Parts: sequence; structure tokens; C-alpha cells
Amino acid sequence: MLPTVADVLALDAVRRGNPRVVAGGDRLDTRVRWVHVGEVHDIAHLLRGGELVLTTGVALPGEPDKLAEWISDLAAVGASGLIVELGRRFVRELPRAVVKAAEEHGLPLVTLARETPFVQITESVHARIIDIQLQELRASEQLHEVFTELSVEGASPAEVLSQVARFSGRPVLLENLAHQVLACDAAGGDTGTVLANWETRSRSVSPGERTAYDAAAGWLVTMVGARGQDWGRLILLCDGPPSPRDIVLAERAATTLALSRLLERHQESLERQAHGTIITGILTHAYSDPDEAAARARAVGVPLTGRKLISAVIRLTASGGTALGEQARLGELAEATAAACRDARLPALVGALDQSRVGMLLPLPPRSVAETALGVLADRLRATFPTPFVLAAGSVVESIKDVRRSFMEAEQVAEVAVRQPDGRPFYRLPDLRLRGLLHLLRDDARLQTFAERELGALLAHDAQRHGDLTRILRIYLDAGRNKAVAAQKAHLSRPAFYDRLRRLERILDTDLDDVESCLSLHVALLALETFRRDAL
Repeated sequence: MLPTVADVLALDAVRRGNPRVVAGGDRLDTRVRWVHVGEVHDIAHLLRGGELVLTTGVALPGEPDKLAEWISDLAAVGASGLIVELGRRFVRELPRAVVKAAEEHGLPLVTLARETPFVQITESVHARIIDIQLQELRASEQLHEVFTELSVEGASPAEVLSQVARFSGRPVLLENLAHQVLACDAAGGDTGTVLANWETRSRSVSPGERTAYDAAAGWLVTMVGARGQDWGRLILLCDGPPSPRDIVLAERAATTLALSRLLERHQESLERQAHGTIITGILTHAYSDPDEAAARARAVGVPLTGRKLISAVIRLTASGGTALGEQARLGELAEATAAACRDARLPALVGALDQSRVGMLLPLPPRSVAETALGVLADRLRATFPTPFVLAAGSVVESIKDVRRSFMEAEQVAEVAVRQPDGRPFYRLPDLRLRGLLHLLRDDARLQTFAERELGALLAHDAQRHGDLTRILRIYLDAGRNKAVAAQKAHLSRPAFYDRLRRLERILDTDLDDVESCLSLHVALLALETFRRDAL
């Protein structure tokens, strides 16, 4: 941190001159970049800003307006202050025009009543500046070493923030772009206080630059990201304007976080690509020998030989957004699935099969139970991946040659389950029952003809009159033909509901008290639902 004008006035070499501040007393905290001695009146064009000017004034003009212009020029180039030694040009005090101009321009103006060797002042100030610069250089080198080591070791965000808090002594937080805190180090303070009402406070701070200090909040904020894709913000909670060292610290930490995430994503994406390639190769018979697939799997740490093999397909139940957004979510699902397998100590091949499915090939020890393993994985995955999904599994097979059949079964189960999930941890073919059968037969013209024959008149009636009798029929059948329960679910009185049932019987020309007729209608409704969902 560069010394201020006040720091310079406290030096022994200056104090011996009996300094007196005659203007700009409220600007003594201005930083001094360098000290410049000048005895010419047109010195301003030689300065770059931040200089403390020392002069005896022997070459200054005598006209008050030119003296005022001289002060104005010094202020305009950003001089940090002016020290004038009395006795040569100005005997007891400075002209009123000089003091007034300095006060108007906010330029600290100091007089020295005693003769003072300027060389002593420059030596003292420059020695302090150089010492400060050396300290900052050493600190910068230390920061570089620490954060380079963190980058190489792949340190977690918590470890990076711990170092930031240690170096700065201030609370530091990492948040995502939704203003949710990803990591926090309160630097020995109360974490609850630091995080109180965080999202609201964070949304009110939006600096326009990548690294900026918000004086109102007391926050030093720097963006975190790489390759033009920011994904978070690093925030240092300050009790005053940050020092240059604080800024360097925050930016170095942000770079480490961005690099760590970039490397992690790259590593994980390569792993997922490798796994996906092996799974796809097995499904497409790309490997001439099953042993080749086993060898490739073993090379990525997943043994397939001598194990029970179960295939699974994971699909998101909700879609929306751009294709890139969907692809990103599928990638996150694949990573979360792989992490769940690692946590459960179940090595598995996990990779995206296409733009909508994640495939998993899970080898299990001979005596293990597939349902137990699937349940553990489903629970772990739902705990870490909040977006709704369905996990569908095929049959257990004993050989890599039969994996393709298991995967095809899992895909069919997933297709049905994703259309009407009922909250099961995972789905297998026996869980789908009649609905699964109808889905598998959905393209069969005979099933379509059957549904049209059973429901065509009712559907035409509702379409012409904008009615809801099809909904009433579904409610009645779902309630097990219990008229009282169905009326309650339809939010109708019993007489009104009974009237609707009589209208249904006339339109369908059937008896809704007949079990076989109701069964036929129910199957037709389930088939109709399958057709309509496929059309969405």
C-alpha cells in the first residue's frame, strides 16, 4: 500500500521542517506514488499523477492569477500534494491566491517553516515506497505459489476459500449465478451472520466490471469463469476499500477456482465419453469379440467378466429450454449418476446414449441382489440430483452378449415410465403391467382400431359440444366404479354425476354396471392415453 500525504508528513525528515497544512486538510489520505522536486513554473506537463511536489517557489510568477493557474495545472495532472519551503520566495506565508486555489481544487498544500534538504525527504519517501513494493512483490509471489499448488492438487472450493480467508483475514464466499452460496469461509466470524438474507443482499450488488468494489455493501466482487463462460462470483467482505493486495488475492483465487472446474469438467467429460463409447459399442455390436468389450471396460476400472450384468436407462421426466440446455442437463445427470455409483462403491459404465438418455451398465457380484443395488443408487442419485427423472432397468444377464437385450428392455421400460411416473425408486418390466403392454403395442393398427371402436362416439360427442364426458368416464373407472367416490373426485353432486353416467350409457350404448364392458372401456382409455402422449 503506497504511503499517504499524512504518512509523508510524519517522517522525521519532514517533521524537522516544521510542516503546516494550509489547504486540502481533508485530502491527506491521498496516496503518494513518487516525490518530485521542481523549481519551474511549468512543471505540470512533466508529471504523470500521484507525485508529491517539493519546491521553494523561486521560479514562480508573481501574478496571483498565474499562481492560481499553476495550482490548477498541478491538480489537473493528479498531483497528490504540494510542499513549499518558506524563506526564499515566500518569507512567512504563501500568497492568498495559492492557498485559495489549492483549497478549491482539493490539493493538499503544506508549508515548511525551516530549511529542509529535499534530498532527505525524497530518500525517505522513496525508500518507503520501494520497501512497500518489495513487500507486495514477495506477497504476490507467495500468493502465486500457494494458488498454483492448489490448482495442481485440484483443491476444492472450500480449500481455496480457506486460503483467501487466511491471507485477507476477511470472510469470503463463492456463489453461483443464481446467488446461491456454494462455499463460505467466515474467517473466524459467525457464519450465520455472514449468510443471513444472502440472496437478497447479493442481488443488490452488481458491479459493471469483472472485479470491482461496491462501497455501499463493502464487497469486493470478482467473476469466476473461463472461456467466456462465467459461472459464479467470488466475494470478499471488506470493512473498507480493499488494498491492491486484496484485489490480486481475489482475482488469483477466482482464476484457481475457474481452472479447477475447467479441469474437473474436462476430466469427467472424457471419462463419460469413454464409458458411453463402450456401451454404444456393445449395443451396436461394434466389438467383434465380447472379450474386447470386457477389456475396454476393465481398462476404465469396470470389470464385467464373472459378474451379473444389469442395464439401466435414466431419463429426465421434464423437458424444456434450448437443445444446449437439455444437453447440459443430461451431462449433469450422467455425472451425478457416476458419482452415485462411486459413493455406493459400485463400479459401473455410465454415459449418455443420445440427447435424451443416460445409459448405465452395472456389474454385480454373483450373490448380490439387483433390486437392492438399484434402490441404493436411485436414493443416492435423487439426494444429489433434484431434477425429476426415472431409472428403468432391464433383466439381469450373465454375459456381455446378452447386454443388448437387457438394454432394449430397459429402454422400453423407460419410455413407458417417463410418460406417467408414479414415484417409484426404479422401474422394471413387471412394474408396468397393462400400461407397459399397451405402450409396446401402441403402433399396432389393431389396438388403434379397438380404441376407436370403443370410444369413437364419446370422443366425437365431446369434440362437437366441448364436453367433458370422457373425463367423467375416466374418473368413474379409476374409482373402481364406486359412484359416490367418483362424484366426489369429479366435484359434482351425486344426482349430477348419475345424470352424466346415464348420458355416457346412451352415447356409448353400453351398461356401465357391466364389469366386462367397463374393463374394455378402461383398456381403450389407457390405449388412448398412450397414443396422445406419443403425439405430444
